Amino acid sequence: MPLIALTGGIASGKSTIAGRLAEHGAVIVDADRIVREVQSPGSPVLTEIAAAFGDDVITADGSLDRARLASRVFGDDDAVTRLNAIVHPAVREESARRFAAARAADPGAVVVYDVPLLVEARADDPWDLIVVAHAPAALRVDRLVQLRGMAEADARARIAAQVSDERRLEIADVVIDTTGTLAATLAQTDELWARLTASLPDEAVGGHGAGPQPR
Repeated sequence: MPLIALTGGIASGKSTIAGRLAEHGAVIVDADRIVREVQSPGSPVLTEIAAAFGDDVITADGSLDRARLASRVFGDDDAVTRLNAIVHPAVREESARRFAAARAADPGAVVVYDVPLLVEARADDPWDLIVVAHAPAALRVDRLVQLRGMAEADARARIAAQVSDERRLEIADVVIDTTGTLAATLAQTDELWARLTASLPDEAVGGHGAGPQPR
């Protein structure tokens, strides 16, 4: 079972790539969805978050006030580190459970872990391939403003708060350039899928660091 990590900065087109791979038959494990689930009302993770950042980050119905928590940790490296120390172990455990479930259901499945914070938290995991969705920061700012209605200053701040493009590209086995048309991005993704499935009979897609690098 090839285990692929798919990462990219905000508005990089990562979700488009994940969606296309799902259309081809990949099993997508969504890190953001797991984060929301481990922070569900009554969960141990949510209890720890409240203890670390204040009971007021929990709403009246017991759910996490994500906006309040974000405002409390944004721009504070120490606070982000504390939050990650609470959330990341739970996400790692749950993602490993889902990888194992996918393997049990279909030993030949291509499993794609859609994970924004790969560099920050999971870069050293034993991935068969690391795929990075890449577009220049200026283009991603435009996408956030035009497509998500975000203020330009907020968009720039969100991008600046994430790990740099250079650090993502350093760990990439495959880079999918999303600066062009949607069709161009999908074509690169289709090429990636063809490479992955062509290697399945050999039960490998190439070790990290040795994979193809379509630019």
